Amino acid sequence: MKIGIVIAIERELQSFLESNYEIETLNDGCFTCFRTLVNNNEVYAIRSRWGLIDAAMATQYLITRYNTEIILNFGVTGALDPALKVSDLFYVSKCMNFDFDTSSIDNVVKHQYGDMDDEFIHLDQGLIDLLKSVYPNIKEAVDASGDLFVDRKKDKEDRFNCGCNICDMEIAAIARVCFLNKVKCLSIKCISDEYEGDGSDFEKNVRFSADKAFRLIDKLLNTIH
Repeated sequence: MKIGIVIAIERELQSFLESNYEIETLNDGCFTCFRTLVNNNEVYAIRSRWGLIDAAMATQYLITRYNTEIILNFGVTGALDPALKVSDLFYVSKCMNFDFDTSSIDNVVKHQYGDMDDEFIHLDQGLIDLLKSVYPNIKEAVDASGDLFVDRKKDKEDRFNCGCNICDMEIAAIARVCFLNKVKCLSIKCISDEYEGDGSDFEKNVRFSADKAFRLIDKLLNTIH
């Protein structure tokens, strides 16, 4: 099987590159891709960079260039719920593009794409079930994605009031591209900045939280056949 991994930033990518895998670097397009073999699966990892546009590009690149059948995402996330703490680990059951809104002209609610049932993009339940078999205690999260690094309480409250408890800048784009391509998608997130935190909170915790999320991705990769 061919599996793609979309990783947003360099410090998250290091968690993958510093693993025990034998990794080949491929420079054959607009992205640098890192290839390895895990449990007889071909795994291709790309650092997309920040934001929805670059995340969408990276996801489509993996699907089109390498014919990946599964797209995984791991990384750090911000807490929208005051009860969530640094190093809390989650799978994303569904997500929304918080910046998307055509409700003034289409028969949809805010954040909803016209070909979706509601404002949420759901990730693959089969992969979620497999993940739970590997790590039964993992928590569920609903993610608000957008092109804003969310560090102000007002922005956190707006997203929390939409039914989301974490936020990031990539997964809605990744999940949307996978939906359109009929490719399975799973995301694992670890809290790096708490509700009361700010940018310095993120900087302090990003490597630790990214490593924790990758360790679970590593276990999952060794389970997929």
